[in-house]
Amino acid sequence: MKDLSGKQKVRVLLARALFGQPDNLLLDEPTNDLDLETVNWLENYLSNFENTVLVVSHDRHFLDSVCTHTVDIDFGKLQLFAGNYSFWYESSQLALRQQQNQNKKAEEKKKELEEFIRRFSANVAKSKQTTSRKKMLEKLNIEEIKPSSRRYPGIIFTPNREPGNQILEIKGLTKSMDGKVLFKDLNLNVEKDDKIVFLSRDPRAMTALFQIINGEEDADEGTYQWGQTITTAYLPLDNSKFFNSDYNLIEWLSQFAADTNEVFLKGFLGRMLFSGEELLKKVSVLSGGEKMRCMISRMMLKDANTLILDTPTNHLDLESIQAFNNTLRTFKGNVLFASHDHEFIQTVANRIIELTPNGIIDKIMDYDDYITDPLVAEMREKLYKK
Repeated sequence: MKDLSGKQKVRVLLARALFGQPDNLLLDEPTNDLDLETVNWLENYLSNFENTVLVVSHDRHFLDSVCTHTVDIDFGKLQLFAGNYSFWYESSQLALRQQQNQNKKAEEKKKELEEFIRRFSANVAKSKQTTSRKKMLEKLNIEEIKPSSRRYPGIIFTPNREPGNQILEIKGLTKSMDGKVLFKDLNLNVEKDDKIVFLSRDPRAMTALFQIINGEEDADEGTYQWGQTITTAYLPLDNSKFFNSDYNLIEWLSQFAADTNEVFLKGFLGRMLFSGEELLKKVSVLSGGEKMRCMISRMMLKDANTLILDTPTNHLDLESIQAFNNTLRTFKGNVLFASHDHEFIQTVANRIIELTPNGIIDKIMDYDDYITDPLVAEMREKLYKK
C-alpha cells in the first residue's frame, strides 16, 4: 500500500468498504483523489445500493445522485431534511427569502413552497433517480422547509473592461514532464464568452498549461498570445508560496491592492467571511480553506475579464463552492478552468477541451452530454492509446 498513489489508495479503501454488501456504509469524503470516471461509477453503485449510506462530501453532484436525506449540522444543532443537497439548498434559500419578505401573506408563501416542491419532484421524475428517491419527494410537505442559518461568502468579479474579440491564441504548444508528454502541438483560439473546462487523465496537463499562459512556466515548443483588451486573474493549484510571511490578513491583501485603505481591504475580506480578530490572524497559520478564500479576495481585487482557475473548489466548504459556482455562471467574461467537481463543470462550462498526449478533443457541449457521448468515448480511447 505504501507504494500506491493517493488515487489508488482511495480505490483500495473503497473496495474494502464495499466488499460483502455491508448493511451500513460510512463514507468520509469518498470522492477525494478520485477521477471523474471513478466518481461516476461510485455514484451509480451507491444510487442502487439497497442498504444505509451515511456520507460526508463536498461534491454536490455526488450528494444529489446518492442521497435521499440531508443532515445539516450548524451552530451545534443537527437537523434532518428530506431531499438531496440541491433540494435542501434551493428550498432553504427560498424559505429565507420568504422570511425576509414581511409583506407577503402566509397563504402566498404556502403556495410558493408547494409549487417549488411540485417543480422539483417533476424534475426528479425525468432523471435516473431510483424509486426510493421519487417516493421520498412525493411525501414532502412545506413544514419541512426551513430557512438556513448558513452564511455564504460574497464572491463578486467585476471586469474593469469588456473583453474584445481576441482573447487568447495558442499555437503549437507542447509540454512534457518527467519524460511523459502532457500535451503536444496544442492549437486553439479562445473565443469571446467562452467558459472552457480543460480535462485530462493526467491533471498535470492542466496545471502546466495554466502556468505557461500565466508566464510562470516555459513550454517545450509553441507560443501563446493574449488579446490587447484582456486582463487576467489566476487561481493556482498550489498557493503555498503566497503565504510564507508573518503578515496578518489585512497586510497580506494590501500587497495586491492599488487602494491600501484599511476599510477598503476589510470590505473585500468581509465578503469572504473574515471579520473581527480573524483579520489579525497570521496568514502562515491559515487552514487550506481560509487560504483559498484569501486567494479569491486577491482575485476580486484585480477586476479581470478573464479568470484562470486550477481546481478552484479545493479546500472550500460547500457554502463557498456554491457561491463561487453561482457567480461564475453569470460572469461577463471568459473562464478557463480545471475541476473535479461535476456540478461546477456542468453549470459553468460551455466548451470542453480534453488534453491528451496525442491531440485534443474540443467540443461545444455541456459536460453531461460529453461524458455520455459514444463518439467522444471512442475518440478518447484512440487518443490515449496511441
